[in-house]
Amino acid sequence: MTRILVVGAGVAGEALAARLRHHAIDVTIVERAPGPRPGGQGIDIRGAAREVIDRMGLTRQVRAAHTGVRGIRQVDAAGRVRVEMPADAVGHSGGIVADLEILRSDLVRILAAAAGHDVASGGVERVFGDTVTSLAERSDGVDVTFARSAPRRFDAVVGADGVFSAVRRLMFPEARLIDSGYHRAVFTMSGGPDLDGWELMYSMPAGNGTTGGRNVLLYPTRDSARAMVHFACPPMEYDRHDVEEQKRIVDRVLAGESWHVPQVRAALHDAPDFYFDRHGRVETPWRRGRVVLLGDACAAGSVGMGTTIALVGAYVMAGELARRPGDPRSAFAAYEERVRPYAHANSAPLPGGTKAFLPATRRAIRTGQTVTRWLLRTPLAGPMMGGIDKRTGAIELPEYDGTVGAAPVR
Repeated sequence: MTRILVVGAGVAGEALAARLRHHAIDVTIVERAPGPRPGGQGIDIRGAAREVIDRMGLTRQVRAAHTGVRGIRQVDAAGRVRVEMPADAVGHSGGIVADLEILRSDLVRILAAAAGHDVASGGVERVFGDTVTSLAERSDGVDVTFARSAPRRFDAVVGADGVFSAVRRLMFPEARLIDSGYHRAVFTMSGGPDLDGWELMYSMPAGNGTTGGRNVLLYPTRDSARAMVHFACPPMEYDRHDVEEQKRIVDRVLAGESWHVPQVRAALHDAPDFYFDRHGRVETPWRRGRVVLLGDACAAGSVGMGTTIALVGAYVMAGELARRPGDPRSAFAAYEERVRPYAHANSAPLPGGTKAFLPATRRAIRTGQTVTRWLLRTPLAGPMMGGIDKRTGAIELPEYDGTVGAAPVR
């Protein structure tokens, strides 16, 4: 019986667990957080990932949890719309906002339910509040030590633990995190404006200690709203585990601004799901022996494509493990061969990069909005978005059911 340890209970980890259990492969998930993480931003499901969700039988549940977003509007300080991009303006998967958006926490919940919560009835073993501290590959498995739990041996280990992956740090010391030039925060905003189904983006020039531009995005959910804040500057020193310090940083960056920014500043202090990080792109090997990376642990740095890459990668990895019972090394090689080119193609930055996303002057903000309005009226709208709609479907997904070792869980 194959036993897989998955490190990380996010989208990538729970999607992989669900597919592994579908193929009757035993799974243990270990997650550093004390429980499922609440909140999180709205994430887009694009291209081939929609086929993955459909093959998992989860399309109805995912669409029922759709945030209802109609598209994105760029607004000025008076709330006047300067640019409007409906979700289907560049194809259903091609815009800044796709036409199928779901909160991260909702998608994780749906995937976890598909994987099963009860080991006794064929589900996944989950260990929260713990993480791996060492990995030692043997001829027949990987010996794993944990911060809290007793050591165990698994047939293979999958690092699905995000940008700051512990598995990557332990197994791939040559990996690099390439800085993208900006910080970001996301949190629930109660008592915000009526968004009428639209995501609103308000851009501000450099100020309050930033060297580049700043923006605030408000987007609707089914029962509240979420706020996202981005600002460009050199990396700041802060304690990754001190949420109050991080809130003070964001509050200081937004001080004195208009539009709905004062409400955003008030909301962030009480937000129970505040998240803050430095955006970066990962350059790393994907596999070494019986250890492999998945999702943001190996492919972080895309713009709006992380969920799609994670879902596609999880589907392929589980299928290749089912095709090669007892041979995770060759399964991981097949997974990388199929998925890595897809991840690379879908990790290209948007034209203009960080300077276009976070323009540093009011003149640059106005110029960018004028150019965008013009491009949306021309056939150049797709290339303006980097051809996302085509790239997201540029992979052939094998049918893995019926292969050796792939009997579904009943």
